[in-house]
Amino acid sequence: MKKNDISCLVNLSSKELNPSLLEFADLKTASNVSQFHHNLPNYAPTPLVNLSQLANHLKIKHLLVKDESQRFDLNAFKVLGASYAIAKYIVKVLGLAESELAFDKIIANKAKYENVTFVTATDGNHGRAVAWVTKLFGCKSVVYMPKGSSKARLEAICGFGAEAYLTELNYDDTVIYAQQQAEDNGWVLLQDTSWEGYEEVPQHIMQGYFTLVTECLNQEKDLWPTHVFLQAGVGSFAAAIIAYMSNFTDRPTPIFIIVEPQGAPCLFESIKNNTGDPLRIEGDLPTIMAGLACGEPSQIAWQIVKHSTHAFLTCSDDVARLGMRLLANPMKGDQPIVSGESGAVPLGAVFEVLSNQLFQNIKEDLNLTSDSIILLFSTEGDTDPEVYQDIVLQN
Repeated sequence: MKKNDISCLVNLSSKELNPSLLEFADLKTASNVSQFHHNLPNYAPTPLVNLSQLANHLKIKHLLVKDESQRFDLNAFKVLGASYAIAKYIVKVLGLAESELAFDKIIANKAKYENVTFVTATDGNHGRAVAWVTKLFGCKSVVYMPKGSSKARLEAICGFGAEAYLTELNYDDTVIYAQQQAEDNGWVLLQDTSWEGYEEVPQHIMQGYFTLVTECLNQEKDLWPTHVFLQAGVGSFAAAIIAYMSNFTDRPTPIFIIVEPQGAPCLFESIKNNTGDPLRIEGDLPTIMAGLACGEPSQIAWQIVKHSTHAFLTCSDDVARLGMRLLANPMKGDQPIVSGESGAVPLGAVFEVLSNQLFQNIKEDLNLTSDSIILLFSTEGDTDPEVYQDIVLQN
């Protein structure tokens, strides 16, 4: 594998999304989701950083990065989806109206749901979010992590009062195990991937991610991206952003590009297979991008991504490392951003494609020009501080 290696697959089957696939992402729902998050204790929007000096260096118009290292005290965006999905479930249990989907309304009825247990499989960020939310709302959670998961992330999950366990399984098999435990123990499965018969909770998690875009719109009213690079594991985050941003009929639909690790390219390989069906990548899924080490696309996400994404990129781990260092040590005049492996890989890919002559053909395939306005989401901070320091201090 070459250093800073990137492969690109242009999606020849892309077409306008069927309106039915966008119904869950209507603007009213997004407004309700944002209002729910605003009512959580200590809510504050995360920064939208304009890396103007780096944009000038790369000869594009603007480069915007949403910095999720400052999301509550969790260092990652996942809490947006977990909090909304958990609240939706509890409101249903309590028999409250949709208009009562608010923290104070829910917590006033804590005695009626405090024995509910949510269970999930996670590499770390989603599990920490579930643990934090269940502690906040006063119920319980159990978290299973795939083999090779960071012990620092395990300890962080336990620090919020959840039961957390490392398994000897990869991510996809850990999801199956969590599902079995939910059925055996009467727990509520809270997974951000979907399959036939399990769609409602994953869709609520995806709706929770809409707040990322809502915040961007409030923070930058004059700029609208021409290109959005979205990192993907099972694809739920990417599909949520695509669905919501595709619903703005008064704005041009951006060019969406999916970014995946070379060690876990389930969306890339599914598109490459050209059957219209998702593929599962078997094995250990070797990559430092733990949050993206997923072998099988979410069914809901797949239906959106396969038609709406312009191109799919796979990146070596060195591309993620490059992105981390670029964000941690910015050009003079730009703001530094603490970004972990999964959060930084889109910037690493953008930098290489725009600055490395070896990727000139990819630059052309992605229609990147001097007029491009690129939006990225740094979805996590230093969720494993020791690994983060080792990488950003390297030359």
